[in-house]
Amino acid sequence: MNQNETVLEFRNVTKEYRLGGTLFYGLKSVSLSIRRGEFTALVGPSGSGKSTLQHLGAGFDRASGGEVLLMGKDIAQYSEKELSYVRNRCVGFVFQSFNLIPVLTVLENVMYPAEVYGKPYPFEGSAKERALYLLERAGLLQQAKKRPHQLSGGQRQRVAIARALMNSPALVFADEPTANLDHATGNSIFGLLTDLNREFGTTVLFSTHDAQVMSFARRTISLRDGELCGDSHA
Repeated sequence: MNQNETVLEFRNVTKEYRLGGTLFYGLKSVSLSIRRGEFTALVGPSGSGKSTLQHLGAGFDRASGGEVLLMGKDIAQYSEKELSYVRNRCVGFVFQSFNLIPVLTVLENVMYPAEVYGKPYPFEGSAKERALYLLERAGLLQQAKKRPHQLSGGQRQRVAIARALMNSPALVFADEPTANLDHATGNSIFGLLTDLNREFGTTVLFSTHDAQVMSFARRTISLRDGELCGDSHA
């Protein structure tokens, strides 16, 4: 693994929104790079641009100006089909609201990205073996046959993390993954993310308001009103 490899880069990126005749900025001329293996927190008040930055980085939205490079390539150059392909192979996303598929079991939810990816898989063994291993690492092996509604919020977030790691992505985004959880559960979730980051070398970029959760980060990027206002390493 090349620790100096840049997996995500923003070059003078601006994101504009219009509401009626009023212009709003989600991001204003932001430049930064994220290297492989980093465990980085995005911090700032509500409306500072944390979610906007992650959505642009994952290709869920397009920048109004500047360049967003994912794995060295400008996202704007991809067609929607190509972008979906790259996202499925290079990116994992952990949502605040879990976004699990209610009709699937826990095991089936974790396996789903591999089913979309198709063979040959980017990991050794079968999709089921990989999913069961990730569920074991998440402490959820006994819950594999249950459906999401039968789990606690913390358990569902652990399933979402296992699913995000299914295809061995280079980069995992986590958009305030502990916002709906109590502190003890949130700390447990970040303990798991930290362990998996060290085990797999997966780059993790997460947003949070929680000072306790921020302490897990080895790098902290601060945003305010869509602008980069701080970048520090632990």
